[in-house]
Amino acid sequence: MLLFGEFGAVQHAIEKANVLIEALQWIREFRGKITVIKLGGSIMEDARALDHLLLDVVFMETVGMRPIIVHGGGAAISQAMTASGLEPRFVQGRRYTDAAALEIVETTLGYQVNEALASRIEELGGVAKPLNFRTTNVLYGSRIKLRDEAGQPVDLGYVGEVTRVEQDVLRELCRQGIVPVVPSLCLAEDGQKLNVNADTAAMAVARQLSAEKLVFLSNVNGVRRHREDPDSLIHALNVEQAEELIRSGAIEAGMIPKIEACLETIAQGVRKVHIIDGRLRHSLLLEVYTSKGVGTEITRV
Repeated sequence: MLLFGEFGAVQHAIEKANVLIEALQWIREFRGKITVIKLGGSIMEDARALDHLLLDVVFMETVGMRPIIVHGGGAAISQAMTASGLEPRFVQGRRYTDAAALEIVETTLGYQVNEALASRIEELGGVAKPLNFRTTNVLYGSRIKLRDEAGQPVDLGYVGEVTRVEQDVLRELCRQGIVPVVPSLCLAEDGQKLNVNADTAAMAVARQLSAEKLVFLSNVNGVRRHREDPDSLIHALNVEQAEELIRSGAIEAGMIPKIEACLETIAQGVRKVHIIDGRLRHSLLLEVYTSKGVGTEITRV
């Protein structure tokens, strides 16, 4: 006969087993498939949240998924620039990058942050490879060309967009059970190094590898029917529904370009795009390996 305390312990164990059984179907479905994870923003400044996320990545690789991390490092770059007496400057939402700023971006983002992330994955039991200009570069591109409201060219300095991804390198690392960690920097054909927006870098990697999933880690829990109400989260959207939410004004302000970018990514071959709150403990596992998820999943239909 089980005592009350023993019965409670057994029930707790059964609940854990049920969670594993729920995860089993998704583990099978996504085994061997690439998921690109865009890492940046406030989660990079929260050591505990970052550890939970990286542990999720280790889990994903262990059960057969093929995660690729593409990361920014905005806060670390701004801090390094301030320490060097340089004032961060943004034009149309992108960091203006002159030669002095580029050197800081390369050192901070390309080496310090990139290699620290790979090292931390290994400390947590995984295997990772930092892919930067002094190891193996996998992103190539050209200077980005923007115009202002009057149609005049906008000078962003050494800022680029990704036009080519070394797919074979990334696929081979994934095949070997190694998590690629890619900083949002690219190399132009003339050898010039360029700073790249991390969202667009992650989208380029996901598109060119025809990834199963692209996951954006945000500081909100996903797309909401009412911007200030977390409980109005929309768990699943298709392209048509997302476009209608934009037209109706339910999706507004800074979420509009992110959703439009998600729709463009889906149109170019990525099956699913997810937006989740990276600060929620193990949000990545909860989104990928449970039926309901904790964020917003956007699909073609």
